[in-house]
Amino acid sequence: MKKNNIEDQILVIFGSNGDLAKRKLLPAVFQLFLDGLLAKNFIVIGAGSQEKDELTNRHDVQESLKVFANKSYTEFPEKVNLFLEHVYYQKVNNQTETDFELLKNYIENLSIKLDIKQNIVYYFSIPPFLYEVVAANLVKQGLNNEENGWKRIIVEKPFGYSYDSAIDLDKKLHAGFNEEQIYRIDHYLGKETVQNIMVTRFSNGFFEPIWNRKYIDRVEITSSEKIGVGNRGGYYDTSGAMRDMIQNHLLQVLAVVAMEPPAIFDSDSIRNETVKVLQAIRPIKAAEVAQNVVRGQYISGQVGDQIQNAYRQESGVAPNSKTETFVALKILIDNWRWGDVPFYIRTGKQLPERVTEVVIHLKPAPHQLFKQLCLTEPNNMIILRIFPDAGVAIDFGMKIPGAGFKVQNVNMAFHYSDLIDKKISEAYERLLLDSMVGDSTLYARADAVKASWKFVDPILQAWKNDPEIPLYFYECNTWGPNESNMLFGDKFIKWREPFSKFKTE
Repeated sequence: MKKNNIEDQILVIFGSNGDLAKRKLLPAVFQLFLDGLLAKNFIVIGAGSQEKDELTNRHDVQESLKVFANKSYTEFPEKVNLFLEHVYYQKVNNQTETDFELLKNYIENLSIKLDIKQNIVYYFSIPPFLYEVVAANLVKQGLNNEENGWKRIIVEKPFGYSYDSAIDLDKKLHAGFNEEQIYRIDHYLGKETVQNIMVTRFSNGFFEPIWNRKYIDRVEITSSEKIGVGNRGGYYDTSGAMRDMIQNHLLQVLAVVAMEPPAIFDSDSIRNETVKVLQAIRPIKAAEVAQNVVRGQYISGQVGDQIQNAYRQESGVAPNSKTETFVALKILIDNWRWGDVPFYIRTGKQLPERVTEVVIHLKPAPHQLFKQLCLTEPNNMIILRIFPDAGVAIDFGMKIPGAGFKVQNVNMAFHYSDLIDKKISEAYERLLLDSMVGDSTLYARADAVKASWKFVDPILQAWKNDPEIPLYFYECNTWGPNESNMLFGDKFIKWREPFSKFKTE
């Protein structure tokens, strides 16, 4: 990862005392500092509701780095204090207008004192209901004004709770910031292997010619987690797997897999093509939801030597909750490249492995000369592993040594870990750096967000309004309800388990 000519700038993190800032954002900025990728003059201003001075804040940041960036912290102890010299703090109550006046004065004084131009990235590491509040308060104080330097805001997911709320939030943000200033973060798009899907397709002559309905039978996208909702029960019970994973992360992955080649490799061209995919997804009508979407909820089950709680037993979850912790769905894309090729997406909590991968199932050869001699069902696949043990694999048939023509499926796999001289950046490192240089390629654009909500909203409404649509239950440490296999419409086809040549967690 290399970025040149980064301008001097200020990163303001609203919610700097929160979990995301401690676990992801501050460690990411620290790593960018260690890698020499930040501007020569930069500062990080934490904006939180706690009352504390600079010294206390720097001690808190140091403790966060010690825990969540332990490897870098241990390897480069001499760099820690140098980094902390760039860290500042201003108490800000996000709903108090006068606090933003104090923040403005604080920024102006630091800018003069440290001779830093007021190029500012505002990171909204705060609850979604505060996005429009903080944006409005920034505008009231002129902290969106670009006369003395550019201004950008980074908004975490979820971007809205529904199609209508997403449009409303977008309108309110645009009241003070133009589209080029708004960066809607999706950390999945910051993952190296998601980006490499484009490179795999467009830089290799043997992939792109078969990346279409003529040669591809179906596509599976799986993102599974081994854990339950933990202490996020209160949030998750108002969200669910559809909002938490499908609407943003996995529809974006689908769009990258299915996009047309852009005319040129720049932010607008790439995002134009991914938006076209999302806009071409065939709507699932209310009457079709039960046949095309399977929702599930985990119940108590044994994992190792422990009995895990059922979802309804988790803290903050309603005892009769119908919130889905598992979703599997069948998607069709109505365009020339993908007509009638089904895309299957599944995600869930309390599944056996933590893994995210895309499996491209190719159609069988027109005439199977060796079908009767295959020891396994002939199945050509391209596996794109996103997490963990990122890599790419190809599964194909080969003759077993010896007399005759017995055939067995074999594979060739590339692991990113084989590039021992290359560091794979964390998603937040890449995305933060991109925002600092004004590269929005890996950020969601307003029309993409609207298109994904337009597809998801009718499904959520059908679940809400039709009590006949079932909620299936599945035990912890299983791959979700068996009913999810019915989406394939073929009793011999089931969801593929994670590719065994890659490690799982």
